[in-house]
Amino acid sequence: MADKEVLVQIDRLSKRYRNIQALNDVSFDIRKGEIFGYIGPNGAGKTTTIKAMVGILTTFEGDVRIDGRSIRGDKAELNRDLGYLPQKAAFQDWRTVDQALNTFGRLSGISKADIDAMIRQTLEQMGIPETRYRKIAQLSGGTVQKIGMAQAILHRPKLLVLDEPVAGLDPESRYMFRKLFQKLSEEGTTIFFSSHILSDVEDIADRIGILSAGKLVHVGNMEELRSQVVNVKELLIELSQDKGGMAALEKASGVQSVQLETVGRYRLRLMPGADFDEVTQEVIVALMATGSRIRSVRPLLPTLEQIYVDYLAKGVIA
Repeated sequence: MADKEVLVQIDRLSKRYRNIQALNDVSFDIRKGEIFGYIGPNGAGKTTTIKAMVGILTTFEGDVRIDGRSIRGDKAELNRDLGYLPQKAAFQDWRTVDQALNTFGRLSGISKADIDAMIRQTLEQMGIPETRYRKIAQLSGGTVQKIGMAQAILHRPKLLVLDEPVAGLDPESRYMFRKLFQKLSEEGTTIFFSSHILSDVEDIADRIGILSAGKLVHVGNMEELRSQVVNVKELLIELSQDKGGMAALEKASGVQSVQLETVGRYRLRLMPGADFDEVTQEVIVALMATGSRIRSVRPLLPTLEQIYVDYLAKGVIA
């Protein structure tokens, strides 16, 4: 994605609440069409970043620019370019979905002539067209969250900023949101979202920012995070027929330890600096020499959750 233009620029963003430094000199870019995941512990500064990005927070040091324009500029223009879903979607319970979306749509610059069709299309896109004339008070929490997403994408913004968008959703709805994000990204929408559900972040984010105690401690894609954060390299080997595999694997150069997880299934930890390809080639040759039958040999790549836990263990994230 290196060839894509930058849509959002966070430039030395800092914010202090009395004795608490919520953000401390945070800088990063988000590219057009990119899905950017933002993770960190509670109190790390994620929501403060989001409030600055969408113009709710106006007193801070540094700047936020969207498509080259400062967030401190024209609010009407910002509303047209930006879709925002807070951590808890809040609507007036006595209103119908149609009334709520009409209000938000008009505030986002949708014309009176277009609003009806866009509400219909968006509710269909969210899989809830039957809710249009029902009152918010009659809807479940998960459905209200979908209405919140509907208002965020109703005006087809350039940038979606989402604070814990899948929190409280059932697995089916989480899957639907993930597919929606990917589709919107393919169509050119840029998405920035925070989440505590790290598997979702790993599944859909092009790049990930890790925030700790107001500081951005890392930004990168999963491959970069794995190479820069986790030093342990492991191989998983599965044999359909095991004829002395343990002894052969323990003798292989570059192998630090061998663990038999179950019959015919070995986990190898490699020595620091060992090359995956070289060790893989050597263990395959060694196993074949014993007469063992190899089902699979693959590197064990750490998940985002494991990377995050590794940060915690090292004390990088407070």
